[in-house]
Amino acid sequence: MTDSISQKLSEHQLQTMANAIRALSMDAVERAKSGHPGMPMGMADVATILFTKFLKFDAESPYWPDRDRFVLSAGHGSMLLYSLLYLTGYKDMTIEEIKNFRQWGSRTPGHPEYGYAAGIETTTGPLGQGLGNAVGMALAEKMMSAQFGKDLVDHKIYAIAGDGCLMEGISQEAISLAGHLCLNNLIVLFDDNHISIDGSTDLSVSDDQLKRFQASHWDVMAIDGHNFMEIEIALTKAQVATKPVLIACKTQIAKGAPHKGGTSSAHGSPLGAEEIQATRESIHWSSPPFEIPENILSAWRRAGERGRRLYQNWKEKLNTNPKKSEFERRMRGELPSGWQVPVQDLMKKFVSEKTSVATRQSSQMVLDALSPQIPELVGGSADLTGSNNTKAKDMIAIESGNYNGRYIHYGVREHGMAAAMSGIALHGGFIPYGGTFLTFTDYCRPSIRLAALMEIRVIYVMTHDSIGLGEDGPTHQPIEHLAALRAIPNLQVFRPCDAVEVAECWILALESKKTPSILALTRQKLNLLRKDSSQNLSAKGAYILKEAAGPRKVTLLATGSEVEIALEAQGILEGKNIQAAVVSMPCWELFEKKDQAYRDHVLGKNTLRIAIEAGSSMGWDKFLGEKDIMVGLNHFGASAPYETLYQEFGLTADHIVKIVEGNQS
Repeated sequence: MTDSISQKLSEHQLQTMANAIRALSMDAVERAKSGHPGMPMGMADVATILFTKFLKFDAESPYWPDRDRFVLSAGHGSMLLYSLLYLTGYKDMTIEEIKNFRQWGSRTPGHPEYGYAAGIETTTGPLGQGLGNAVGMALAEKMMSAQFGKDLVDHKIYAIAGDGCLMEGISQEAISLAGHLCLNNLIVLFDDNHISIDGSTDLSVSDDQLKRFQASHWDVMAIDGHNFMEIEIALTKAQVATKPVLIACKTQIAKGAPHKGGTSSAHGSPLGAEEIQATRESIHWSSPPFEIPENILSAWRRAGERGRRLYQNWKEKLNTNPKKSEFERRMRGELPSGWQVPVQDLMKKFVSEKTSVATRQSSQMVLDALSPQIPELVGGSADLTGSNNTKAKDMIAIESGNYNGRYIHYGVREHGMAAAMSGIALHGGFIPYGGTFLTFTDYCRPSIRLAALMEIRVIYVMTHDSIGLGEDGPTHQPIEHLAALRAIPNLQVFRPCDAVEVAECWILALESKKTPSILALTRQKLNLLRKDSSQNLSAKGAYILKEAAGPRKVTLLATGSEVEIALEAQGILEGKNIQAAVVSMPCWELFEKKDQAYRDHVLGKNTLRIAIEAGSSMGWDKFLGEKDIMVGLNHFGASAPYETLYQEFGLTADHIVKIVEGNQS
């Protein structure tokens, strides 16, 4: 997007505007006594052209749905973003926030964090994640445009990535997917400064990045990142590209610093008072720290107003568009009215027909009921669609050039899938879910963690959740994974025990606007255990599935496939006059939010508690006392039919009964 205001800026004006970024960045890092001044100073010229001549945004309306998205994948250079937000006039990015860079309670943490200030589109810092998010945003834009038309959805995704981003493995997954899907609305600006923390990138990498991107079906350009004309010409060409675009911007880290510029010492440390003074002289910047000359600030503020007329025109189009209410509902993230009814009917059917299938299969049935009701639901799988059961009957796959579908074949790119799903959720208009095997959450974990940190609604359908997958053996059998996922704050880990709980957990995951969710599902068939579906008992996190016939002496706690083992053990114990209750615990996180009285009631005071789960015992101690016992697996599995594995590893009703009998006082 260009306009008359931006085109009138002289090279001198552009240089002084870029130097404002340099000054703010080096001064904020110096005041904080920590940070990364080099990248913001090196990319200041590129960012100045982007924000004054191309980026479609209105600083006064930062949540305009059709704004261009700017992703700082090289999140350590956060002062570049914070400087731009302040200079262009975002209301919540004041000069005081810039002064409080990296301080308690500020909107300017060391790395950009989504939700801290308008204009921060995603949380970045772990290198490469922003690139993966940007791919998801670009895909979401294509899909929303296909559904609502270019009058409402027609924007670009810009990302700045550094050498480190492109060294990370996730970058290959991201650029490969973007090229395959021909996401020509994605423009990546590569900060090609050849510097890493250890020194020159020659120490560790010699890739030809242009050829690498070309091989993944991208258009590529190489420019001088300090030549305003070259930057503008490249970005102009990118506007009409037919493929995603990489612009390799040859830059000098800490451009303007006469002694530390171009060196690794400028990457992650303050320049120091002496070098800052020398830099001021080098770039002809006489203003004191955190003071921007009025003429320069005014020019930046005008840049922040460039999109105002476009925004007003867009609002007029929205107001006359027949899809207005649906578009606004989708962008608010509100679910459509009546969406639960088909699922509630399905749960009744599960109960009446005693549906006994693997929970991955009942999840497919739930998706078949949900998908027609929730048009924003977008599914996918990392090349395991038939195993994860993630493709609803009415879903059509996305293809290059055809973005009308709602199912994404991510290929064997688990990490890229998880990062892209975050980008889809952040863009707005969709609720993404994607599947792989639970053991491969190891490949997704950094993106899952960031989704939890950002408080966004992403659903991970993780099947083959235990040794119950059988013959594929220990490489594919999760052991420590449930514990590791439960350790992530603000992440719901659901492990349902039957078809009814699966439906309940799907409902809870969809209703959780600020919490991502894991659905850990079985490969093996499970019996239907619930006899009633009138109340969403999974919402309690844990509940008494079957109370003891008499005064309770034992409480059997279990999740997922082990709940039916607990029920079988309960029946045997009752025959031995040992009264036991069975508690299903589909979601620890929800259970821990219940009041103490409820938790005590469910867990049973003054009873022997036996926890049963085909996974690591780690974490179960929070529900168990010193004399209580956890029956799990603190070792790897093996390759054999799952029935054999459960028998050999002691995950049987008979073994549970022996443990109870041996601990009766």
